[in-house]
Amino acid sequence: MTERTLILAFESSCDETSVAVIEDGHKILSNIVATQIDSHQRFGGVVPEVASRHHIEQITKCTNEALAQAGVSYNDITAVAVTYGPGLVGSLLIGVTAAKTIAWAHGLPLVPVNHMAGHIYAARFVDEFKYPQMALLVSGGHTELVYMPTEHEYQIIGETRDDAAGEAYDKIGRVLGVNYPAGKTIDEWAAKGEDSFHFPRAMEKEANYDFSFSGLKSAFINTVHNADQRGEELNKEDLAASFQQSVVDVLAEKTMRALDRYPVKQLILAGGVAANHGLRARLDHDMAKFHPEVTMLQAPLKLCGDNAAMIGAAGYVNYRHGDRAGLDLNAVPGLMFDRMKI
Repeated sequence: MTERTLILAFESSCDETSVAVIEDGHKILSNIVATQIDSHQRFGGVVPEVASRHHIEQITKCTNEALAQAGVSYNDITAVAVTYGPGLVGSLLIGVTAAKTIAWAHGLPLVPVNHMAGHIYAARFVDEFKYPQMALLVSGGHTELVYMPTEHEYQIIGETRDDAAGEAYDKIGRVLGVNYPAGKTIDEWAAKGEDSFHFPRAMEKEANYDFSFSGLKSAFINTVHNADQRGEELNKEDLAASFQQSVVDVLAEKTMRALDRYPVKQLILAGGVAANHGLRARLDHDMAKFHPEVTMLQAPLKLCGDNAAMIGAAGYVNYRHGDRAGLDLNAVPGLMFDRMKI
């Protein structure tokens, strides 16, 4: 009988404290997530100092619960994996410190994991990965197209130059009076509205794979403020639909063109905004029409947000490839994949 590989994984890059136990990179034995949304809603976004304090309060509880739910002890664990970037430096340090402490105390290998690689590997719980593949990562702080020629190799071919898609959702959500995080509500409103405002599609036709959502955000806010000054009430569902249609059009257009240039076997859709039903539906349509030969794997809805299960899946791959960190491992808030020269 082949010995199983158990990864104890930690994720604390932003406002979720999460600890998981993952078997052989694709089986979730436990995935404990302590969210902080209620604490940050009154501020309209994540407050780093508040987030760090919550992580300190929750990290030990989550660890104990993850081990108990998985029915394992530290003696059963093969390695400890942890997000060390990108993210909020104070939040990252809580997870990194906890992981280093456990690895040292129990003589376990410490495996560093890029948070964005974790998002990609959330889709590994759906099906086995095949290479080469392309990943469209759409989260609160990042919008990236990542080409993976082989396992454990990540090359950015396109990224946001300003606001990420998730940031834009939250910023226009404040204008509409939607609590943070705004993405789910905007998505629900958009399904009931029409694209009647025709907001700009920034960089949609440019000969690159980069994104920009700052201009869209500004156009949206200006439209709402101008209407307020005239005493005119705009339909929130149409506003949401128009905003979302612009975001989805650009994401889909750039992704299809990337697939034209880089033949792959799979397209991975992951990140917090990957839970958006409008985006999922559009990519389903475009993939069937333009790239039926490519299989699309969408991260499960419950794993689109930050969680340790995805870090455990990516950590398993890193562990197999010999990635190890010493007790001097530090948080790297600006950690990025390498940019491919196009």
